[in-house]
Amino acid sequence: MDPGPVISFLELVLAEDIGSGDVTSAAVFRRDQRDSFKVRAKRGGVLAGAPLAAALLLTHDPDLEIGLPTPEGSRLRTGDVLLEVSGSVRSILEGERVALNLLGRLSGIATLTSRFVAAIAGSNAKLLDTRKTGLGTRYLDKYAVRCGGGHNHRIGLFDAVLVKDNHIAAAGSIRAAVDALARTGWSPGQIEIECDTPTQVRECLECGVGMVLLDNMTPDRLAEMVDLVAGRCELEASGGVTLENVAAVAASGVDYVSVGAITHSAPALDVSLGTGD
Repeated sequence: MDPGPVISFLELVLAEDIGSGDVTSAAVFRRDQRDSFKVRAKRGGVLAGAPLAAALLLTHDPDLEIGLPTPEGSRLRTGDVLLEVSGSVRSILEGERVALNLLGRLSGIATLTSRFVAAIAGSNAKLLDTRKTGLGTRYLDKYAVRCGGGHNHRIGLFDAVLVKDNHIAAAGSIRAAVDALARTGWSPGQIEIECDTPTQVRECLECGVGMVLLDNMTPDRLAEMVDLVAGRCELEASGGVTLENVAAVAASGVDYVSVGAITHSAPALDVSLGTGD
């Protein structure tokens, strides 16, 4: 992960919350008043984001002392200590809410991802994320997916070719889109095409594309597409995938299952900061 955008993001979210200053903590505590705090999980889950929460606090006050007793990707139980911090009470309380928001969001993504990964454990399919992430948190959300055992699809529009339905409609056909990409240096094997009919899948095979995204197909239809393709390209199933049906989707024989919900609908893990043991 490139640290530059991350540091800029941490500075932005701190400034958003603290603004011109924490009027409550400034009135109650001297800047040199010190104490120690611990961040704990209030329910079970999978940890992601503790080093980022630490970096956020240190961005605000480099003199804070921080410990990270639990490794990223660990399975958590209620009461587990995720982060320990000592130093200026004012500095810690100024950064508290933003650090907990970050830690809770990323651990929530990792936790939901791990549930999907566990649900397809009996198959050969890999779980992928999508671009349906928080605004400004793309890299962090995708990091959390990896902590939960999932895999990253493309980061954005810049690092992989995915020809979707609107591309096909505007270009006129799958062949026209593939030919246009070829003129700019993309080989068919580097191209993924979104398809929702067997006819489109056959056209992709004729073009020699490297991957086909099978959009909103039932497990039975997915299995038919697996037989049709017969290993000539990789297959990704996407659309309408839930915890209730993901095992059946993966059992169809596809290579990948992509799920937008793991980043756009994951409930935050409940975490809290307090003093004492």
